[in-house]
Amino acid sequence: MAKRRPNGGGTITKRSDGRYQGAAYVTDTDGNRVRKYVYGRTWDETNEKLGKLQDQERNGVPVPSRSWSVGEWLAYWLEHIVKPEREHNTYVKYESKVRLYLVPQLGKKAMIRLTPAQIRTFMAKLKADGVGAAARFEVLRVLRNALNRAMREELVTRNVALLVDMPKVSKGEARPWNAQEAVAFLRASRAHRLYAACVLVLVLGLRRSEVLGLRWRDIDFDRGQFTPVKQVQRVKGIGLVLKDLKTESSHAVLPLPEFCARALRERQELQDLERRIVGDGWAQKPEQDLVFSSERGGPIDPMGFSRSFERLVKRAGVRRITVRLARHTCGTLLAFLKVHPKVAQAILRHSQISMTMDVYTHVVGDGEREAVALLAELLEDPLIG
Repeated sequence: MAKRRPNGGGTITKRSDGRYQGAAYVTDTDGNRVRKYVYGRTWDETNEKLGKLQDQERNGVPVPSRSWSVGEWLAYWLEHIVKPEREHNTYVKYESKVRLYLVPQLGKKAMIRLTPAQIRTFMAKLKADGVGAAARFEVLRVLRNALNRAMREELVTRNVALLVDMPKVSKGEARPWNAQEAVAFLRASRAHRLYAACVLVLVLGLRRSEVLGLRWRDIDFDRGQFTPVKQVQRVKGIGLVLKDLKTESSHAVLPLPEFCARALRERQELQDLERRIVGDGWAQKPEQDLVFSSERGGPIDPMGFSRSFERLVKRAGVRRITVRLARHTCGTLLAFLKVHPKVAQAILRHSQISMTMDVYTHVVGDGEREAVALLAELLEDPLIG
């Protein structure tokens, strides 16, 4: 005798190919009542799938109104969600990972049928092809973000990429400068027009885009504080633009140590001199009010600043590191400048004073005490060049 399902429980029939087909009416993402089908090799397997489908209906989760391929959804997500809502640089980074890795390998697969096993196989192939751990980490993160949005749009019921472990990224041998190296670099770059920018990166830990977006109106010399509000970014098809910082926490009022204030006052004098030399050709608009401008007044390209930093590193003869890594010398230099721990806590944006004290305790007695004397000389050194 054929098995029966309760009223309203859908139907299960045997197909001519020997498989079983289950059918039930459910609601799709457009709000329409549609007949949805599931298949299985046995009646029990089909019954289980049909039960899951109807549980989903009872829980108010609609089925997708159309079946997106992974490639179709990624293209839609980039164009209509990432591009209008995220920073241009974020869009560029996501787009490259989609175009180079995700679409060629997973683009044709149905998104609702994508499995953790398929993603693991894809990640293993990337590793076999020599793609680095950091790049594989970013690829999987992009896929997770895209599928998270697909869940919010109710196109899939779960994010299968979350079931795949992220690649382990080794930090390698890269490490920030110690106090001696940082001070040697600052001494060598003392006469450069962007010396004050290097000071802000090393002593205050600011990102290069934050430094280049700093305006004179953001600095209060009398109170010894400043508030980063803007950043400089290059946007394709437009050029260099001044944009708001991403988060509210980035807009916090930060202390300005005297060492940094002196470097900024010297920068102010130098910029006034540059403006007088250029005269009517000065490119900076009054509303920009940038602290760090090009020789002719325009904003400085972040990549250009990185190249200038690299040349200064080479000139100083110190271990080569990036601007991104250099900013992590901040805590060490604050300790050697004898900045009060509470002030350092605000600059480092530590939630607990114990985190700041860990940095300070590490610095004391680590064989770099001569850096204190070098730093003192640098404080007294008049601007040259």
